[in-house]
Amino acid sequence: MPRTTLVKPPPLDPSKSPIENVLDLTALVDIGPDIFTNTRPLWHPPGARGIYGGAAIAQCLAAAQLTIPHHFVIHSMHCYFVLAGDASIPILYHVERVREGKSFMTRTVQARQRGKCIFTTTASFVREGSGGEKTVSHEWGMPGGATEALEREEGERPFEEEAEQGEGPFVSRRIGTSNNESRNPHEKKARQWIKARGRVSPQGGHQAHLSALAYMSDSYFIGTVSRVHNLWRFAAPKNGPSKGTAIDMKHLEDIAALEEKENGHRAGETRPQIGMM
Repeated sequence: MPRTTLVKPPPLDPSKSPIENVLDLTALVDIGPDIFTNTRPLWHPPGARGIYGGAAIAQCLAAAQLTIPHHFVIHSMHCYFVLAGDASIPILYHVERVREGKSFMTRTVQARQRGKCIFTTTASFVREGSGGEKTVSHEWGMPGGATEALEREEGERPFEEEAEQGEGPFVSRRIGTSNNESRNPHEKKARQWIKARGRVSPQGGHQAHLSALAYMSDSYFIGTVSRVHNLWRFAAPKNGPSKGTAIDMKHLEDIAALEEKENGHRAGETRPQIGMM
C-alpha cells in the first residue's frame, strides 16, 4: 500500500502556524545532499487532477531556502508544472546549487515522483542590503472597495477571527470581479483577501512567511481565468451527471452557489468548461 510520506509524520508542532506544519520538510541526508521530502501528507483538492499546486511551489521554495544563508531573500522564481502530483506517495525535492555569489545565489529545484519530474523551478536570491544606499521601489495602491469587503455580513465571522480558527492552513475571502459587465476578459480583475491561519512563528522568520505566501499564491489562478471568461472550471460539471463522491459534489455545489451569488449566474445555466483540472 502506498505511503504518503517516507517517514512517519511527527505530531503537529503547536508553536508553529498550521501552514508551517503543512509545509514542513524532512532532509534525506542518508540518500544525498540537498534532497528533501514532504514531512506530512499533501492535499488533493476535490475535482483536481493532482495535489494542490501551491504545495509544490512552496515546498520547492522552502527546500531552496534551506540551502541559502538567512540574509539572502528570494527575488525571482520561475515555475513550471510538468505532471500532476500524486498525493498518495511522497515527493522528493532535489536542490541544485547553480550559483554561489556574494550578492546573488541561484537554485534550481525539481520535485520528483516515481523517478519523474512533476514540477521544476529556478529561484534567484539576493543579499539583503546589497542594493546600495539609494534604491527605487513602487507598489500598487489599495483598490477601492477592498477594505469594505472584509466587513462581515449577517451571521458571518470577522475575517481576523476566521483566520485564527477553523480548518485549512489559510483563509480567503473573495472581493468579487471588477468590471464584470465588460465583454472583454482583459478588462476584468478577480480579487480576494488571503491570510495564513494563526501566527507564523518567530523561529520560522521571513522564510516561513515567504513559503506561506508561495503556498497561498496558487489558490486563485484557474479561478480567475474561469471568472473573467465565464467558464465552469471543475471536473464534475454543474450541469449533467457526475461520478464524484458525495464530499466532492457537496464542495462543488457550495462553490456553484457562491459563484451564482457573486457573478449572477443562474441555477442550471450552461457555461463552457475549462479543461485544466
